[in-house]
Amino acid sequence: MLVTSKELFKQARDKHCAIPAPNFIDIESMKCHVETAEKLGVPVIIALAESHIELISLEEAALNGKYLAEQASVPVVLHLDHGMTPSIIKRAIDLGFSSVMIDASQDDFETNVKKTKEIIAYAHPKGVVVEAEIGHVGSGVNYENHAQTDSKYTTVEDAKKFIEATEVDSLAISIGTAHGMYKGVPEINFERLKEIAEAVATPLVLHGGSSSGDANLKRCGLEGIAKINIFSDLVNAAMENIRQQKPDNYLDVKQAANAGMKDCLTHYFEVFETQKLKG
Repeated sequence: MLVTSKELFKQARDKHCAIPAPNFIDIESMKCHVETAEKLGVPVIIALAESHIELISLEEAALNGKYLAEQASVPVVLHLDHGMTPSIIKRAIDLGFSSVMIDASQDDFETNVKKTKEIIAYAHPKGVVVEAEIGHVGSGVNYENHAQTDSKYTTVEDAKKFIEATEVDSLAISIGTAHGMYKGVPEINFERLKEIAEAVATPLVLHGGSSSGDANLKRCGLEGIAKINIFSDLVNAAMENIRQQKPDNYLDVKQAANAGMKDCLTHYFEVFETQKLKG
């Protein structure tokens, strides 16, 4: 069933667990994510980053995402991730995405508030929830071939002020993760997470989950993060399974890639303890 994340995040926060938000880049990966959630009987947030619409259009994503969600026996959120262009975010809303992110985290605080409020004013009357980000989750090694960018930690004061100014539905915070892969395991500022989680009632989101370490991510879910984004680990798992299986034809390549992604996502459902939301 196609849903927004609003009720799911309340449940995740109450039960101290997190929901994976695996990014999809085509219909095949979208199906993998939904099929994995169905097999486990847990909710999932399937996410398309604005940077990936060159691989699958918003129209294709909306048509197929809504179909898969409506056929699924578990709650499925269709989410636009890291939306930076207002016209694209609004188009996603009009096409039927149930959740969108406005990422103005590299702008100054006032501009971020202004851009977020604009999207909220457009989304809420249509029943769509909005995620925003303050602080800034930078890029790790070779994240989609972009240059590395530095992370900026979210402060408690800014989190409270931002939520009061925008009434955003969920907030992505920066506490030490980065997009892409790491050299080693990142150091998560759990003290900052605790401070923010205690200061605000709004559900908190963690970007840059890939290669952040199972113990770190489990603890994030236990201590206030309701959603954790995963991408790099999924595509790396797909490639690794292809290497191991050594398929010699296209159909077997696809099967190996899909199996690798499904196994990786299954692992993260377990790490995040999403089974607490089962049924």
